[in-house]
Amino acid sequence: MSMHDHSDHDQPQGSFLTSRPGLVLLGFLAIGGFLLLTEHRAHVLGALFYLLPLGCVFMHFFMHGGHGHGGHGHGGGHRNQPDERNPS
Repeated sequence: MSMHDHSDHDQPQGSFLTSRPGLVLLGFLAIGGFLLLTEHRAHVLGALFYLLPLGCVFMHFFMHGGHGHGGHGHGGGHRNQPDERNPS
C-alpha cells in the first residue's frame, strides 16, 4: 500500500458567503436592492405605514409565550399555600 497525503481533506471548508462566488452574489444582490429601492421608493415608503400595526400584531402572537402568558399559573402561586404578605 502506498501512503497518500490527505491533509487537504481534513481542513474545514469555509461558508459559501465568504467564498469568491458568494461575495460576487452578495455584491449583485446589494446593487439590485439599491436599484429597486431607488426606483420604487414611493411604493416602499407607502408600505412603511403598515409595518407598525403588523409588527404589533406579530409581536403579540409570537412573543407572548416567552414570558409566562400561557393562561396557566397566573396569580402568584398555589391556592393551598397561605399568603406570605398576610400571615393570619
